[in-house]
Amino acid sequence: MGIIKYIKETNAEMKHTTWPTTNQAILFTILIVVSSLLLSLFLGAFDSLFTNGLKALIG
Repeated sequence: MGIIKYIKETNAEMKHTTWPTTNQAILFTILIVVSSLLLSLFLGAFDSLFTNGLKALIG
């Protein structure tokens, strides 16, 4: 009977959950995509500088 208790408790907890509005979900999605793109550009630039620096140092 453990699984039934688990499902009932989960269902009760889900009633306490505050879900974001549609506008919030769209805003958060855009924020995550933009942040991911900026981070990838930063890491790509750092990788390129590091690679070119090592090539100049070695060769």
